[in-house]
Amino acid sequence: MAAVVGAAIVRDGRVLAARRTFPAEAAGRWEFPGGKVEPGETPEAALVREVTEELGCVIAVSHWLPGEVAIGERHVLAVAVAALVSGEPVPAEHDAVRWLGPEELASVDWLEPDRPFLEHLVLGE
Repeated sequence: MAAVVGAAIVRDGRVLAARRTFPAEAAGRWEFPGGKVEPGETPEAALVREVTEELGCVIAVSHWLPGEVAIGERHVLAVAVAALVSGEPVPAEHDAVRWLGPEELASVDWLEPDRPFLEHLVLGE
C-alpha cells in the first residue's frame, strides 16, 4: 500500500480544511491537505512539500494522530497535526479553504478517509 499523508494544520484553536475540485466523486468535499509520499521521502518531508505545493505556505509537523485509514485498495492515509510556520494558506489545487473550530467540524462534508481523524483532534493545542 502506498502512503498518503494529510495535515491537520491547527492555529488559534481551529483546523484548516480544504475543498477538493477533483476527481469528480470528491469535488466539493473537504479534506486535510496533503498527498502521496514519494519514494525515498519521509512522511514528514512529504507533508511539508505537499502543503507548500498545494497552499503556498510552510508547516512544521508536531505529531501524528493515531491510526491509518485505507483509501481504496492501493493507498493508506495517515494524518499529522501541524503548525503554520510561514505564509498564509492560499489554495492552488483546492477551490476553498476554511479554518474550522471544534463546533464547526461537522458543518462540512469531509471525505470518508479523513473522518476518523476528526475525533482525535484537540484544537486547543
